[in-house]
Amino acid sequence: MFPPRDTYIFTLSYYYFCMKRILLPTDFSFNSLNAANYAIELFKEEVCDFFLVNTYTPSFVHSRFMASAVYGGGMVEDNVQSRSQEGLSRVLEQINGKDNNPNHHFTSISSFNLLTEELKDIIENEQIDLIVTGTKGASGFEEVFLGSNTVRMIKSIRDCPILAIPENYKFTESKKIGFATDFKRNFSAEVIEPLINLVKYKDASIDIVHINEQEQLSKYQESNKDILLEYLQAVPHSLHEMPYFASKTDVIKLFVEETNINLLAMIYYRHGYLEELVREPVVKRMAFHSEVPILVLPD
Repeated sequence: MFPPRDTYIFTLSYYYFCMKRILLPTDFSFNSLNAANYAIELFKEEVCDFFLVNTYTPSFVHSRFMASAVYGGGMVEDNVQSRSQEGLSRVLEQINGKDNNPNHHFTSISSFNLLTEELKDIIENEQIDLIVTGTKGASGFEEVFLGSNTVRMIKSIRDCPILAIPENYKFTESKKIGFATDFKRNFSAEVIEPLINLVKYKDASIDIVHINEQEQLSKYQESNKDILLEYLQAVPHSLHEMPYFASKTDVIKLFVEETNINLLAMIYYRHGYLEELVREPVVKRMAFHSEVPILVLPD
């Protein structure tokens, strides 16, 4: 038995990498199972509560994280619900067959709801620390780099980090963590702390990448850079300047490849750097594939 929900007081600096409560959206695909296995391996040394969630809605709502069925021209809700619950049972059987960690506890949630709305409710009610989701490559940046459902999560969920695992990605220890920034927004300890805690937990280092859009930083950017470097004093870190020779996404991809980054972190500001990358027209015309997990930190 777990204590009542209101006894879990979420303090970012203490709980983020101490007692984990991790949300795993699933559509019963290989991608979502692969993301769940990544999360299990990432936190194999931690006490964790994992929440597997599948949502189902009328068939006219399209999402690969939703189970839907049509019978005689209309949706049979009981049938859809049973498919969702059976799917969750199968996923739990697969996970339990691989994960014998006594510190890991799994709960399944089947809900008639929109995915992002259900995730918001669970985050609030269960004091979720992190969402881990799988992504599937396709032809556009939203589908290729993060996955369309992941983009929806990023745009809708404002109070929980999201870790996106690329399709077919095999778990690798996160020893070199990249952090992409343009220094155009100021940094707060609350936003950066999950990244620092991950670095400490994995005994890793941070490689900051900045793309030189101009010859030199503005005074405001210099100030933000100094603040960031001050926050990172407690962990190994380095700063890399990259020339703006192509689309920003391609530059970041090259940086990840050249420095052997295992995980890329970015802060999502509304109308900010990550959103600019998602919207970047050049990338939408290219077959760009992210080959490492992406940790999106909410502002």
